[in-house]
Amino acid sequence: MSDGPDAGAPEPDSTGRLYFEDMTVGSRWVSPRRTITEADVSSFAGLSGDFNPLHVDSVFAEAGPFGARVAHGALVFSIATGLRQQMPIFRGSLRALLELRSWRFLAPVRLGDTVAVITSVVSTRETSRPDQGIVVQQLDVVNQRGESVQTGEMVSLIACRETAR
Repeated sequence: MSDGPDAGAPEPDSTGRLYFEDMTVGSRWVSPRRTITEADVSSFAGLSGDFNPLHVDSVFAEAGPFGARVAHGALVFSIATGLRQQMPIFRGSLRALLELRSWRFLAPVRLGDTVAVITSVVSTRETSRPDQGIVVQQLDVVNQRGESVQTGEMVSLIACRETAR
C-alpha cells in the first residue's frame, strides 16, 4: 500500500489540494500510516471519558473477547479523519462534513497496530450554490495487514476551484 493518489487520480493544484471539479468517480487516495499507541488510548479515554476496561485494563481485556486491550472505535475513526487531513488534497477545499453513512466497525484495532485510510470517490453532485459541491467518498480504514477495520461513506461539502481563492 503506497501513500498518495493511485494512478489515474486527478492532479492537485500547486498547493496539493483538489476541488469539487477534480473529484471524479473512482478516484482513489491512500493516506499516510499511523501506529496506535498507549498514549493515544490513554489520552482518548481521558478526553472522551470512556474508560471501558476493554481499552484501559490489561488484565480485564486479556480475559475479554479480543484477548488484549483494543483502541476505542471512535479513536480510530478520529485518527482516520486526521490521516486524511495530513494529505493536502482536502486541506482548504473541504468545507464541511455533512454525513456519515453506514459506518461499520469490522475488526478490533490493538495497541501497536498501524492504520491508513483508503478514500474512493463514489459520487458527486452540484449544489444550488456555484461555489461548492457534495462529494460522497467510501472510506476504508485498513491495518498493517491490509485488513479493513472500519468502513463507511463520508459525505462532504467541497469548494469549487474558481471560488476557493
